[in-house]
Amino acid sequence: MVKFPGTNCDYDVIEALRKVPATYPELMWYKDAEPRGYDLVVLPGGFSYADRLRAGAIAAKSPLVERLQDYVEDGGLVLGICNGFQILVEAGLLSGSFLVNDSLRFICKWVNLRVENASTPFTCLFSEGQVIKMPIAHKEGRFYAGELSTDLVRSKRAVLRYSTRNGSTTNEANPNGSDHSIAALIDTTGRILGIMPHPERAVDPILSPDGSVDGLLLFLSIKAWLGGQA
Repeated sequence: MVKFPGTNCDYDVIEALRKVPATYPELMWYKDAEPRGYDLVVLPGGFSYADRLRAGAIAAKSPLVERLQDYVEDGGLVLGICNGFQILVEAGLLSGSFLVNDSLRFICKWVNLRVENASTPFTCLFSEGQVIKMPIAHKEGRFYAGELSTDLVRSKRAVLRYSTRNGSTTNEANPNGSDHSIAALIDTTGRILGIMPHPERAVDPILSPDGSVDGLLLFLSIKAWLGGQA
């Protein structure tokens, strides 16, 4: 777990990971963080460097983030949540860019998501086509990739998409105007996932308006994949 100046979701993710059996999360200050020796590096949400320039732009230039490509090539996994997703995009580790929500407002609410790819280390315990629920909290959450976004959907690198309760990806169900309703994206290696919703806020029934713990299944998927159980 990596903490930058302005990160504020780090302890939420640690508590979520502690719900996964035989998992031992550690919090590391970005200047001291060394990814080697860890199965998973998490870039949590918040407002790294107060989102100056662009969300995630400054953190993306940190030595730690610049080492993540080598870490992934050596077999590691990287999960970027909300601001972490923005950092990965700014670093060029994931495709696309982020714009201000089409409403021009900060949005904080629960959304429905359709699972497009259940064959990744992060979604292997889900079912393709399954509709899950997680909360979002962002202002620069509109994913944009232009014509490339069609290929991202076709290749199932768009792992999660905003949807209705019955799984339809309508404009009304797209909370921020993201291209093709893309909410989560994986890289070509399958080892780097960026997700705009917050799975760590959907791990306990008391946190959800309907008792959803769909976020926990994402963390359990990672554990299952690492253990060769999926």
